[in-house]
Amino acid sequence: MTDRPKLLGISGSLRSGSNSTALLQALKAALPPSIELTVLTLNDVPLYNEDEDGATQPEGAASLRAKIAAADGVLFVSPEYNYGPSGAMKNAVDWGSRPYGKGSLLGKPVLVVTSSPGSTGGIRAQAPLRESLSAAGARVVDYPHLAVPGVADKVKDGAFTDEKTVKFLTGGVNALVKEIQLLAAHAKAG
Repeated sequence: MTDRPKLLGISGSLRSGSNSTALLQALKAALPPSIELTVLTLNDVPLYNEDEDGATQPEGAASLRAKIAAADGVLFVSPEYNYGPSGAMKNAVDWGSRPYGKGSLLGKPVLVVTSSPGSTGGIRAQAPLRESLSAAGARVVDYPHLAVPGVADKVKDGAFTDEKTVKFLTGGVNALVKEIQLLAAHAKAG
């Protein structure tokens, strides 16, 4: 890790007007310059197929794995679809978890954020996404569930509309950065 943590924000929505992507873009603008956040959409990542996961992988999957591996930490920002994370988000976890025991998510500090236009903020997608990330060997940051209700009203023109949401989400990012720093210090001392 460098002095400026490199975070990857993965949007779990493929939609061109995605609230998840808008939330990540607004978060990127709200973060201090001491934290780098790259936003990634999953439109080019094919469905996981073990037959295509050998010495070479589809370009979108290989790119996703490389970006996860290069990041100090990853934010998984997903909408809630039918009480769970989006299929695109689960698919990203599947690609990042392979090959078993060596995937790019193994040991990677991650933060889960969900959102919804409704009043629950996608909270029901939190547990299954956290569980999948834990199964992949990621280090899910222990922080209150970051769920953003009424997301379409909380992000307008690339910025947050209320300070409470900014503080809530940047608090989560700060917890992620602290986890990254603790792991780096432990590795240096070890």
